[in-house]
Amino acid sequence: MSWQLKPLLQFNAEVRVHFEDMTEIRWLEAFVAVAEELHFGRAAQRLHTSQSPLSQTIRKLEGDLGKRLFERNTRSVALTPAGYALLPRAYRVLQEMRLAREAAQAEVEGIRGNIRIGFSGAVNHLTLPPLTRAVRRRHPDIKMDLTSRVRTADGLASVANGTLDLAFVGLPETPVPRVMTRLVASEEIGAVLPLDHPLAQERSIPLQALAGDDFISPPLDGSSSMTEVMLASCMAARFRPRIVQELSDPYMVLTFVAAGVGVTLMSSGIAGIIPSGAIYVALEHPQHFMNHAIAWSEENDSSVLAAVLAVVEEIFPEIPN
Repeated sequence: MSWQLKPLLQFNAEVRVHFEDMTEIRWLEAFVAVAEELHFGRAAQRLHTSQSPLSQTIRKLEGDLGKRLFERNTRSVALTPAGYALLPRAYRVLQEMRLAREAAQAEVEGIRGNIRIGFSGAVNHLTLPPLTRAVRRRHPDIKMDLTSRVRTADGLASVANGTLDLAFVGLPETPVPRVMTRLVASEEIGAVLPLDHPLAQERSIPLQALAGDDFISPPLDGSSSMTEVMLASCMAARFRPRIVQELSDPYMVLTFVAAGVGVTLMSSGIAGIIPSGAIYVALEHPQHFMNHAIAWSEENDSSVLAAVLAVVEEIFPEIPN
């Protein structure tokens, strides 16, 4: 190589990297894959290569930097401090390369490229399909990479670090610097009960009536807005729900309710997809709402993202907060 990376890196307050050669871009792609998977075998499958060449690529990058990026043994792979320092910069470099390709293609071909969209699953079944269908109609050369089971906290972090371009999230969210959100839907919160529950045949019930029930919940680690809305609703009804099971997949929450494990609260949009064995029952006043939004980074100047956001503006009428 005509230049070396070593002099361009400082592993103290920050890391500065200039990658000016496609070989080094491939090194970065390999590094990011291993950093995200923390497993050389899975990273190799993701990159459509074998484990031995991938390991050699990582060793070349480490040799050029003069720093170990991973601690690895026969059982585990972990990032070193140098690896942690490099990762956000690697994301940035790869993002810039992607934007450069998109810009070059757009000059001669119109809007073309990839957009990575994260969503939670069942909770977004009324908001994701209208967007994807509209994007396909208006921009057939945009490829959408969809990632499911993305909770609000993960979605916000991913658009901030550039691993997702767009994420469906719940509001209110914990503010993340330079991450923008737009409200796309607001749905009333109701109860999901097993069919044999004593209140299952009621048209509406007071939330307080569920104070003695076991609850199935999304994770309580602060990553899910649905959990926050459920807890706030129950506390407003003057009880704390007795949570007996936490599940990250919203549809599995519904399935566990159908199995009779407990009850849950969910936005009204899921009423049409509840599994047999469960039923959606409206709650009496005061009503609580789940606000669905789309999040993106204001630093992401992708022409593809801009085109998709224009579609968002068109198909989702603005809802006052």
